[in-house]
Amino acid sequence: MPTPTTPLAGGPLPPKPIDRLLTPFRSFTRLEAAGGLALMAAAAFALLWANSPFVDSYLELFATPFTIGFGELAISKALVLWINDGLMAIFFLVVGLEIKREILIGELASVGKAALPFAAALGGAVVPAAIYLAINAGAGEPASRGWGIPMATDIAFALGVLALLGSRVPIGLKVFVTAVAIVDDLLAVLVIAFFYTDDLSIEAMFVAAGVVVALMAANLLGVRRISVYAVLGVGLWLAFLQSGIHATIAGVLLALAIPARTRVDARGFVDRGRELLDRVEGPHDGAPAPEDVDLRLDHERTAAIWQLEDLAEKAQAPMQRLEHGLHPSVAFFIVPLFALANAGVVLGDAVGPALGSSVSWGIAVGLIVGKQVGIMAAAWLIVRLGVARLPLGVTWRHIYGASWLAAIGFTMSLFVGELAFAGTDVLEIAKVGIFGASVLAGVVGYLVLRLTTRPQGGPETVSADPLDSG
Repeated sequence: MPTPTTPLAGGPLPPKPIDRLLTPFRSFTRLEAAGGLALMAAAAFALLWANSPFVDSYLELFATPFTIGFGELAISKALVLWINDGLMAIFFLVVGLEIKREILIGELASVGKAALPFAAALGGAVVPAAIYLAINAGAGEPASRGWGIPMATDIAFALGVLALLGSRVPIGLKVFVTAVAIVDDLLAVLVIAFFYTDDLSIEAMFVAAGVVVALMAANLLGVRRISVYAVLGVGLWLAFLQSGIHATIAGVLLALAIPARTRVDARGFVDRGRELLDRVEGPHDGAPAPEDVDLRLDHERTAAIWQLEDLAEKAQAPMQRLEHGLHPSVAFFIVPLFALANAGVVLGDAVGPALGSSVSWGIAVGLIVGKQVGIMAAAWLIVRLGVARLPLGVTWRHIYGASWLAAIGFTMSLFVGELAFAGTDVLEIAKVGIFGASVLAGVVGYLVLRLTTRPQGGPETVSADPLDSG
């Protein structure tokens, strides 16, 4: 007689609780990893285009002005600014949704879970910024404004590298890297909001505050239609655009207002869903079988299907539906387009000055050295104090490899660089530092993790030295 853990007739084993828990996370990391590969391709293409005989077409394309609106209500910006200020607001909306999800139900939902990634991310942000400021001490403006650049971690690139390692990487390390990157994104949002702002418009800030109140009121009143939040979100973006605070912050604030609760509990969904499915199936007293019914002519069954669709929507939180719906567009269109528009550096003009610039060296050393020192020291301290412990199957060598991957700043580093050095020649120099550090970090991180582990199912090639003792 088969036991509960024995497959019947050679069928698949029933899913374990841990599988149900990790399935959404695995789907997320697969999407992020694939998006990271798309991002790599877009960045490489931008560099090739900018260093080809067609460089003028590259520069002219993204400098092309576009106007949306009419009369005094029109907004005119270069294409690159529509991407950086407009489309990237959607990127930050998804970042905000990811942060909210992790805080509510994910790796940041409790002190025990959040302690290790939060400490690692904090150390991996503070130490690189301090190194940058030390290297650029006395450099003055605009060099001193770049301290926020090496604080960043590019989650898509990091997970893209992990994807290349396949089954060699334990799921616990992927969870750790993702959580660190999400906390890192939260810190980056705060830095952008408080330190990278232009002259503030009090009137626009009051308007933005009013829209935020309206968003919170909609949440409290139980409004679940995404269209309502979308309209208010556009208004919030326009207010921030005029306020002096970067417009992408509107995406994060909008994410905080999106409802995270469902309107139907699990029991109610199952009971009502079964009732509706019975109506679709119909009676069993000689009535036509469902496969013989023309649903276009059977109004009762069609109404039941519509109600079932509405029920399924109510059983999903708007936060989950929005994140799930936006994630592919962000991963495969918005972020690669941002890389294409911003990664095109004419290396022949920028590499020479970058080699002698404290800005590029501050970024590179901040990312490479600062991330390793900050993440390893903070993680070791928080584990040593007994506040947290390493994830199951993860060793200190894994954490060291992850500290290299965290030095891939790319997307967020480029974004902060645009804010810090917009309109100056320093921007191209900063990009060289970002590219150099990110490529080196990705290659070394890949090699460290590849040499540290074997595909799951085989023994790990980890020596029993003090570095690996937990």
